[in-house]
Amino acid sequence: MAGAADKAVERLAQRLVLPAGPTPAGPLRLSWLDRYPTQMALIESLHVFKPDPARDGLGLSPPRVIEAALAAALVEYYPLAGRLAVSEESGELQVDCGGGGVWFIEAAVRCRLEDVDYLEYPLAISKDELLPHPRPRPSRDEEDKLILLVQVTTFACGGFVVGFRFSHAVADGPGAAQFMGAVGELARGGGRITVAPAWGRGAVPDPAGAAVGALPEPDGAARLEYLAIDISADYIDHFKSRFAAATGGARCSAFEVLIAKAWQSRTRAAGFDPATPVNLSFAMNARPLLHSRLPRGGAGFYGNCYYIMRVASTAGKVATATVTDVVKMIKEGKKRLPSEFARWAAGEMAGVDPYQITSDYRTLLVSDWTRLGFAEVDYGWGPPAHVVPLTNLDYIATCILVKPWAHKPGARLITQCVTADRVTAFHDAMLDIN
Repeated sequence: MAGAADKAVERLAQRLVLPAGPTPAGPLRLSWLDRYPTQMALIESLHVFKPDPARDGLGLSPPRVIEAALAAALVEYYPLAGRLAVSEESGELQVDCGGGGVWFIEAAVRCRLEDVDYLEYPLAISKDELLPHPRPRPSRDEEDKLILLVQVTTFACGGFVVGFRFSHAVADGPGAAQFMGAVGELARGGGRITVAPAWGRGAVPDPAGAAVGALPEPDGAARLEYLAIDISADYIDHFKSRFAAATGGARCSAFEVLIAKAWQSRTRAAGFDPATPVNLSFAMNARPLLHSRLPRGGAGFYGNCYYIMRVASTAGKVATATVTDVVKMIKEGKKRLPSEFARWAAGEMAGVDPYQITSDYRTLLVSDWTRLGFAEVDYGWGPPAHVVPLTNLDYIATCILVKPWAHKPGARLITQCVTADRVTAFHDAMLDIN
């Protein structure tokens, strides 16, 4: 069994990786949605890769392979090597493509991945040791300008963990995964990126007078407890079958089933008064709605392009409904996407900000990571065993749907949505299939 000393992360090197070839300079304009205040954060995640015996004998170093592929990918994704800056002319946030470079950190741990349970929660190694934090630590002002930081930590078994910190102002989830996939393509020996990136920020609406919110403050909100739940394929199929039987054969998605179940289970566990208004918020990809405006119909576009849909009800109705009925509520909400997005784009939302994130305990914020592409990224050692999304806002009720362990059917729910005293009730309600 590995001791604490064996789990210590040794930082071997840090450097700025520049594009491997010449790139354009100068500023690039960000879209309205890119500039939205809540995007001013570095989204953090850990990607765990098991060793591949077939590659161990080739003498290939994951950090070296990934660093070289990163430099090559930055030739086309050159804005990611830039810095966020404020335009002197417009006062708006933009990207300065002056070639500042991407921070790349190489690290190592003496234990095996299995000794730390493949970074299952609770993490046996601090996330900040596995995430890229340059030393000396940049000031808050300096860090706010960074767009991408990468750390590759190798383990004694030959496996490795890639830690990313990615600016939400420059890429949304699908965009970040698209870039990682391009790095993987080059790392596996591809001569070029199959789908070239497209900037195209002018295609995203810039509604006149659109309301703009801010990142919510804790304001005394209680800390919410982390809980990861693995869901089997049989569990998902059970509720899909119930939905089909109750609707004459209609279909629903795993996302709809699991989010309906999570919203209902959380509502029950929280013990709200039946008359309490409760809300479910989830991001939907808006690329299909802007197909004709985006360059190449959206192929390669990696900027923020989503809309937050909201479903409202009362605690009593959500708690006592069947899962099928809650799925119907979510489906009705999703149907509103084209009309609501069009109204927002036309500036007709009358001061309502659909992108506002709230710390109101009555609202559950949901993210679906299963279709973003992170689970398919392959640097030559196969796709990740699992992906660990990280959150620093433990006072906002969240639920993230991710793919389970590789080759294991089903799904995984990573939640931080109830207080510690309600976790058992929430967990039990999630597992109840009656």
